[in-house]
Amino acid sequence: MRIGIFENIMTPGGHEVDFDRIIVEEMQKRGHEVSFYVPEGFQFSFDYHVPVYELKGKVVSYSGVTGLRKLARTVKREWNRMGWYRQLYEVAVRGEVDALIVPTSTYRYLRALAKSRLRKSPVPIIFILHGINPGEAPKFLHEADKLADCRNIRPTVLTFSDDIFGEKRSNIRTIYPPTFIPRDIEATAPQNEVLTIGFFGQYRREKRLEDFLKVYLQGHYTRPVKLLVQGATMHPEDAEDFERIIRKYKGTEGIEFLHKGLIGKEWQQAIAGIDVLLMPYSAPRYRYHWGGMLFTAIGYQKPVIASDDMNPEVFAAYNIGRCFKSGDMQSLQKVLEDFINTYDERQAEYQKELAKAGREYSPVAFAQHLEQIWNED
Repeated sequence: MRIGIFENIMTPGGHEVDFDRIIVEEMQKRGHEVSFYVPEGFQFSFDYHVPVYELKGKVVSYSGVTGLRKLARTVKREWNRMGWYRQLYEVAVRGEVDALIVPTSTYRYLRALAKSRLRKSPVPIIFILHGINPGEAPKFLHEADKLADCRNIRPTVLTFSDDIFGEKRSNIRTIYPPTFIPRDIEATAPQNEVLTIGFFGQYRREKRLEDFLKVYLQGHYTRPVKLLVQGATMHPEDAEDFERIIRKYKGTEGIEFLHKGLIGKEWQQAIAGIDVLLMPYSAPRYRYHWGGMLFTAIGYQKPVIASDDMNPEVFAAYNIGRCFKSGDMQSLQKVLEDFINTYDERQAEYQKELAKAGREYSPVAFAQHLEQIWNED
């Protein structure tokens, strides 16, 4: 089959890049031809080595605007989206694709779709939503209901449930998200003499990194352990603050810093080189949107320490690490100590459970589920 991917995220990076890569590479393995359809002037940060076709109309950014200017850009954004939909409809009518995938969408995409001829697409279109929170659910269900008679429009939610907060619709599909796996390296078990815990991500001042470092340093550990803190910074003020923290803790035993953005092979090598992934962030949205770092940990077979609002369904199903009470630093300290001090005796169990989770949420299984959706009558 010929699969078209409509990508319109303005600055795709990190897990967004890898998510598209999963779709491209796993579909190619299954014998499908893949191509991208993107807005005019769109720039990829990764070369997927597949054909790319431009649609008229540029992506509209809200960056740096407020008030009436933002409202004007909202109108322009919707106008352009309707134009992209019209052009995608023409692509489908001409028979250039057998199915379309929108890899990152929201209820707003469906709202615009209800006014577009694309709702009558002759080929299946999978709109992927990366989770639905309680506030979005009524809006999403309302927009999905308006498209109930459009047999080829297939909203698909990445979730661990078969319903949307108890609500089900015949035109809404629910599937598990996929893991991120090493694709450019041969990942082997690291041979670290010291248990190495990795804390990765973009650094921003509001993340309260120092509070976490104090908790880590106050712990009493009965085996050698090291914390690797990697931070990528986008703004000068964040870079300055991260450098201040690095200077402050320079020479502190058991902590190592890496102030650098990691992409591609370098990112994969960094993840593969640690023993455990630490995710101390806490936010209600993690209960409803799948965690990219958690699914990186599963894909790379790394036990985790995470807050208990991080996809709790996954931890209920698989013993892949330990959770602490979200936002509770004392709970985090206790869990850190217990996890580190019992790691050697529990490692085999973690690895067994990670292997099971890895099979359940594998990119192969994800691709199979997408195929099932577009092959439905």
